[in-house]
Amino acid sequence: MKKTIVLFALLALAVAALAGAAGTKGSWTGWVTDEHCGAKGANADHKACAEKCLGRGDKLVFYNTADKKIYALDNQDMAKAHIGHEVKVTGEVDGKNIKVESINAADGK
Repeated sequence: MKKTIVLFALLALAVAALAGAAGTKGSWTGWVTDEHCGAKGANADHKACAEKCLGRGDKLVFYNTADKKIYALDNQDMAKAHIGHEVKVTGEVDGKNIKVESINAADGK
């Protein structure tokens, strides 16, 4: 009987751990910028600088205006089309990373 209780307790903990490891799906509004400048580059005037940083090997990131945090983007090609734009990113956030499903202009255009 004790073994069964312990087994169920371990199973419950494993399920809870797996559920906690999953990311959160959603949409966030902010700016595509480069990792070097981060929040300082969260504006349209920063496009040329972000492109220069991208050319020297920096990654593009997403600055979320709601929580004022920087998130890595897994789809760099999709992000390239939106450098220096305010965007709505849809996907799954896990820690400081977003698995991107789509990136569209924030104003819907």
